[in-house]
Amino acid sequence: MKNLDFTIVLPYITLFIRGSLIAIEITALAVMMGVVIGTFVGMGKMSRIFIIRALCTVYVEVIRGTPLLVQILIFYFGLPQLTGYSLSEFPAAVIALGINSGGYVAEIVRGGILAVDKGQMEAARSLGMSYAQAMRYIILPQAFKKIIPPLGNEFITLLKNSSLATTIGFPELTRAAQVVAGNTYRPFEPYITAALFYLIMTLSFTQLLGVVERRLARSD
Repeated sequence: MKNLDFTIVLPYITLFIRGSLIAIEITALAVMMGVVIGTFVGMGKMSRIFIIRALCTVYVEVIRGTPLLVQILIFYFGLPQLTGYSLSEFPAAVIALGINSGGYVAEIVRGGILAVDKGQMEAARSLGMSYAQAMRYIILPQAFKKIIPPLGNEFITLLKNSSLATTIGFPELTRAAQVVAGNTYRPFEPYITAALFYLIMTLSFTQLLGVVERRLARSD
């Protein structure tokens, strides 16, 4: 413990702050992408058309059954081999994390839709709405209200998982700790500092999520 000296981190503190902001940015973009994908895939898993239901089920199972790290590496290093095109680290990380998030959000959305009383759909159809109109105006608004808490948990999970993007050289928070450790030859202090930044971000968002949940509970 006598060897600990966190003052070595101070000259690099802006690097950690910038890495934290980038981690939040990549996570927010990936979650938004995941919500769009997850909404369509979640509804697709409930489709009466077999091929749509099968494709959506395969997507969810593949995403949930393979490690995120492997998915990032396949997307960044593997796809250019197949397509001849390569992306820079930022869009590659956002798209890889967004596609991964879509697999988990799909199950969240499906659970939210199933949690809406079946009578709501029957009532909407009896009013002359089509299935698509009933989903858009009646079912999905109620379902999204129910899935906001698990979506918040997905954001927190993805925020921590964004550290895996450092494997493709993406300059987020964990990468900042690696740079400081390499420059100072002291890995403990920079990695503990990075952990504290992650902890502050996740605790802050958890508090914000708690406020949202309480307001939703009062509006029920």
